[in-house]
Amino acid sequence: MPKAPGRNAGAATEPAPTPFRFYDNRQKYLAFVTACNEKSAIARRAAGELAVLQPTPPAVRLFDAGMGDGTVIARLMRSAHRQFPTVPMCVVAKEISLEDVRLGLEKLPDRLFEHPATVFVVTNLKYAEAPHLERRDEVPAGALNWQEVCLTGTTADEYAQQIEDLGTVLANGWQTTPSPRSGNPLVVRPSVLVIYREDHKFLLDAVIPRPRGTVGQYDLVLASQPWRARMGADFKVQKVLAPLARSLAPGGKLLAIQSCGHDPGLEIIQQLWPGEQPFQVSRHELLATLRRELAGDYRHYDLSALPDDEAIFRYEMHTLPSEIGDRIGTSTLFAAWNAAIYVNQIEDERLDAVVTSGAYLEATQRVLRKHGGLWFNDEAFVVARRRN
Repeated sequence: MPKAPGRNAGAATEPAPTPFRFYDNRQKYLAFVTACNEKSAIARRAAGELAVLQPTPPAVRLFDAGMGDGTVIARLMRSAHRQFPTVPMCVVAKEISLEDVRLGLEKLPDRLFEHPATVFVVTNLKYAEAPHLERRDEVPAGALNWQEVCLTGTTADEYAQQIEDLGTVLANGWQTTPSPRSGNPLVVRPSVLVIYREDHKFLLDAVIPRPRGTVGQYDLVLASQPWRARMGADFKVQKVLAPLARSLAPGGKLLAIQSCGHDPGLEIIQQLWPGEQPFQVSRHELLATLRRELAGDYRHYDLSALPDDEAIFRYEMHTLPSEIGDRIGTSTLFAAWNAAIYVNQIEDERLDAVVTSGAYLEATQRVLRKHGGLWFNDEAFVVARRRN
């Protein structure tokens, strides 16, 4: 097609390059969650906090600050049913990825069948807004895309079909556009989706969130890997931790989990980029910064850091003993390499040189042989709101 006269067509139509972010790469994400057992390790850790909760009527309230594919929150809901089998449950999950919302909702039918008195909410609001399901800026109530779905029937299969039919609702509510400055996905339409069983609507009347209603007051908030490792403590606290801590009910707990390194995964990275230290903000620094951010309100919280033997836990890459030996299969090496660069948040533009030379496979093989496998360390800390 000829150019329009008098116009620099190339300059006018060529889009500006969009920064690429490692955690938007679905292939790397799905390969990591399939190869490693981090999600089950986190779910077990969170389930331990359920055992000490003392929820108050009308429901036990859970908030997931990053639902991902829904594996962790589904397991946590399963544990919550075991702990509180007859107590109504309100679960709110924040997620901006359309694909992850779909994957997460696929796990919901079985949870609704086992625990009928459940209200499940998913939203793409910001961290400061999501716990309360309300926008902070002064906008008309209609500016928030609020959808409420009552599922009919009595079987998980019926619920699954109705949730699958929400494709258009999700596509409309979970659109994003990349920020031209940072590449971060920006929400096009702030949305809230509320799902529950119609045959329990009467029982759940005081539990079902409503626009401009009072939400928050959570018994347990889970914030698992909710930030980029290289962001500073002030950003992590002001944008994530402080808003979540303020959403706790008296007696409620915020369980935060982040990678902390000192493991074979980081060893692979440091063989290729000596001195690389992606995890420089420890739980101690985050808690100290949170104390300052809460100002006078800090007296209402217990901000004590756990010792290393209680805070740090390990998860592993799935391998058979026969896979780690003199000859390690290419598929195992690729899986280990992908996990290492995903956990340590290495951007794609830094990978070209080591991938082209083949150095990455050699480094990965050396570390796997040295340790007999691959594992990573996470650290956890708890922010507890005092009852008085």
